[in-house]
Amino acid sequence: MTGLLFAALAPKAALAKPRKKPFVINPVFQPQYVPFDSSYAPGTVVIDPRGRFLYLVEDEFTARRYGVGVGRAGRAFHGAAKIGRKEKWPRWVPTKNMIRRQPEKYARYADGVAGGSHNPLGARALYLYRNGRDTYYRIHGTTEPWSIGRAVSNGCIRMVNEHVMDLYARVPVGARVVVI
Repeated sequence: MTGLLFAALAPKAALAKPRKKPFVINPVFQPQYVPFDSSYAPGTVVIDPRGRFLYLVEDEFTARRYGVGVGRAGRAFHGAAKIGRKEKWPRWVPTKNMIRRQPEKYARYADGVAGGSHNPLGARALYLYRNGRDTYYRIHGTTEPWSIGRAVSNGCIRMVNEHVMDLYARVPVGARVVVI
């Protein structure tokens, strides 16, 4: 009888969709306060692309650390900038260089993508400016949280959406950003 019961249930079980495991970020990339011996002023954002961390300096000995995804080799911002503007659920437009490098992937988005849950910039974006001009580099959320801790982007700094929302609330326009 057990064999008949199993046989009767087998087709239904075969049709059932397997459950997708929810993504869980490595705890090291969760926001946390860490010792940070710094000569940077409180409120400065310091990004360490090699370590895959962004630090918000709290005082001369402490920073709030976030895990980030960074640009692929040759596509990363270096040096100092300021946050020139901030946007909630920002509109995304691929750069001309992105379209030129990979037209099959980006040309269809040349007119941009409205803000929302499927937008590559995620929930928030902090726009990096240098000498009063937009650098086209951003600190932003992502629809691909598994990319945190990797060098995969076109140069921007990616964060988990909840983490960039936290940073967005803590950092004002005009804050200094240093990529080491």
